[in-house]
Amino acid sequence: MRNETPLPAASPGASDRGTPSGVHGRKPRVRIVRAELVFAEDRWRRRHAFAMEGGAILATGAPEELARRFPDHPLEDWGDVAVLPGCVNAHDHSFQVLLRGLGDDLAFHRWRDRVLYPFSERLDRDGIRAGALLDLAELARAGVTTVVDFFYLHDRGNGNDLAVVEAAREIGIRLVLARSMYDWAGAPARYRETPEEAVRNFRLLHEELRGDPLATCQPAPHSIHGASPGMIRAGADLAAELGLPFHIHVAEGRYEREMALERYGRSPVGFLDSLGVLSDRTVAVHCVWVDEEDLAILAERGVRVVHNPSANAFLGDGVAPLRGMLARGIPVCLGTDGGCTNSRRSVFEEMRMAALLAKARDADAEAVTAEQVLLAGTARGGEVLGLPLGRIAEGYLADLVVLDLDALSLQPPGTAEKQVVYAMQPEAVRRVLVGGEPIVEDGRLVRVDDARIRAEVARVTAGWLPPPR
Repeated sequence: MRNETPLPAASPGASDRGTPSGVHGRKPRVRIVRAELVFAEDRWRRRHAFAMEGGAILATGAPEELARRFPDHPLEDWGDVAVLPGCVNAHDHSFQVLLRGLGDDLAFHRWRDRVLYPFSERLDRDGIRAGALLDLAELARAGVTTVVDFFYLHDRGNGNDLAVVEAAREIGIRLVLARSMYDWAGAPARYRETPEEAVRNFRLLHEELRGDPLATCQPAPHSIHGASPGMIRAGADLAAELGLPFHIHVAEGRYEREMALERYGRSPVGFLDSLGVLSDRTVAVHCVWVDEEDLAILAERGVRVVHNPSANAFLGDGVAPLRGMLARGIPVCLGTDGGCTNSRRSVFEEMRMAALLAKARDADAEAVTAEQVLLAGTARGGEVLGLPLGRIAEGYLADLVVLDLDALSLQPPGTAEKQVVYAMQPEAVRRVLVGGEPIVEDGRLVRVDDARIRAEVARVTAGWLPPPR
């Protein structure tokens, strides 16, 4: 499974929010924007500018330089703000936000068997859509412009998957539907498919979303405990055939490592390598319980990793060796995981947690820097997903977060670059744009009313109570 067709080259996409082609054949206008602070070309720049056209970034540079390059287009001065690429949440389970608070302070197996499985059985298509609306709304308001929903409530079809897509379209956020492939007999029936069913349903969903400006899908065999070797190989084969990454939970908890060693005589990473499925298409989620040999394999095969620091702490799974991964050149991006294993829905929060936990793990304040985790939450997300996301740079999608530099949590102004990771509070996020179009203004959703989301969530969860301890 190594060295197959390369991932598709970064290209803006297929709509007015994803290409310079515009709307209905009209040539879109060029917008030149100046701001006090811009994270452009992967570094902070003061009094900088960028140009957008048709949902994509045309150029970045000094304001006077862009004014000369585009003389027929006015300069928009956004003032005393910081403009960053939109955050990429590379691992989520959107429906789980409805279970928030039901399984807090439970270890993984108790959480799964007493909360996740029984409460997820209560959700119909409308409930799944309500959960996605809540989850994606919170993420958008926190500056996330792209989210990967690792989704497994399929009921042997794609109707529920498309409910999540509908919610994403309504919010205006980009969605990568990581369609889970799950055949462990111990899971609820609605989670399970045969490998043949999973492949067939993925192909149908992939075709359904072809050309969609906001939503795509990628295969996601669940894990070595949730998917059989045949299912895992089927997911890797699909990824190779269609030129996509594939997602899989790897070494999340101690239990998984112990199971793999007992059953296969290898670590989870070693077992996956023995199946021949590790390559630069593999998006390995978690990688907490890995050793030096595992890290060497991940680096050699070109595997990309999604680090979920808050969720791993929440469930008591441990702290992934972020510093060791970065030292070996392993691309690492960030994820929140589901809303009932990490109650906060913010990649900025994950940046802070990633840096602090890395420092604590190694007892070294210099273990990981603010700049490294900022890149993990933005540019690395696009890199891992094989999509032109997470950078303010030519040819990338104009997915942006605008921060109010007058916010108290970003003071003092001379060191605001560090405050973004270590001190910033949510009220500093003022605007969020996807494809150059706002989905959050003045901290409020543009397309969906909060009251409606609250009402739908209250209806779906009426009467739900945490299970007895």
